[in-house]
Amino acid sequence: MTDRSGQVWEELVELMAEIEQDWWGEDRMMPSPDERAEARIFALNSLQHALEFWSQADPARPWFYRWFSPTKKLLGDNPDAIYYGSVIDPDREYVIRGNLAGAVYTSFTVEAGTAGGNMSAKLGATLNDDEIEVRPDGSYELHLSQRPQPKNWLALSPESGSVTTRHYFEWNRPAATDPTKHVPLVIEPTEDPGPPAIPTDESCAQGLRQVITFLRSVTVDWPTGPRQPLAWSSTVPNQFTNPPLDEGNREIGYAAADNAYRSARYQLGPDEALEIRGRFPACRFANVVLNNRFIQTPPYRERRVSLNRRQTVLESDGSFRMILAHRDPGIPNWLDTAGAPTGTLFWRYLLAEEQPSQLETRVLSIDDV
Repeated sequence: MTDRSGQVWEELVELMAEIEQDWWGEDRMMPSPDERAEARIFALNSLQHALEFWSQADPARPWFYRWFSPTKKLLGDNPDAIYYGSVIDPDREYVIRGNLAGAVYTSFTVEAGTAGGNMSAKLGATLNDDEIEVRPDGSYELHLSQRPQPKNWLALSPESGSVTTRHYFEWNRPAATDPTKHVPLVIEPTEDPGPPAIPTDESCAQGLRQVITFLRSVTVDWPTGPRQPLAWSSTVPNQFTNPPLDEGNREIGYAAADNAYRSARYQLGPDEALEIRGRFPACRFANVVLNNRFIQTPPYRERRVSLNRRQTVLESDGSFRMILAHRDPGIPNWLDTAGAPTGTLFWRYLLAEEQPSQLETRVLSIDDV
């Protein structure tokens, strides 16, 4: 086959086969069919995103694509948030127009190193709604450029490749499950590039190449060996660390600069439960979310796999008691493992004004909850 796009198509097919073989490797530690099936679901979600976001990505004519949904999850989705992303060209200038749409928090983050489908190397410029001039009706206008702007400026650098938006909601139900929730958001270049050309063999090949680059980065090229532990990520199952709030997130691709994180793996037997006690700090937003090994949430349309502050029933002293268990213990603040014996508890404290309290945990029998 002499078609360039056909050749790259075959490379994508070969990558899918390579991913399948990779799940069997000892270093991936997925010995059971169910564990490998979970990995295949993750690979399919990643391919779905790559096809939507990268196959026809055009930084001259950018478009905001929704990052996650109840059926597309990767890189740390959040049931209480709606995210969008777009490719950009750092040598161009853009205007973003949008509206807060009732979100308790809105932000924009530029990622470095993402051109061509690559994983984010680190965070670039960020702006949150405290730093943006917002009109009384909730609307705003941002300017993206390397050239400084007098206000509402999201600075680009030569390494800038994409921009991600975050819109957090503290509802009684997960905002990501509401198909009618619309966040008005458009991005346009300041100079009209004119209408796009029809697809060509070369443009199709370029899009497929970007799909391969992204998909490979989150699957077979994802590191498996020991990594430098993060201060907020506990290495002891069922226990949390509590580092100072000034920990940095800018060296973590696709992280949120305004978030303080806490995470720990849980391990529970069939009749065990994990009790978690603590207090929410003064902050803009806070929640806890369950994740699998691929930083994906379990099904949250029908299961309570996350709790934000509005959903959490507090004790008389303002503290909370949460129970992580495989079945309903019949009390408030149950986090449903969906039957997974192990996973991750992941906390977000957004724009925290004080040090969060230490999260105290203990493993109980489900009958003693």
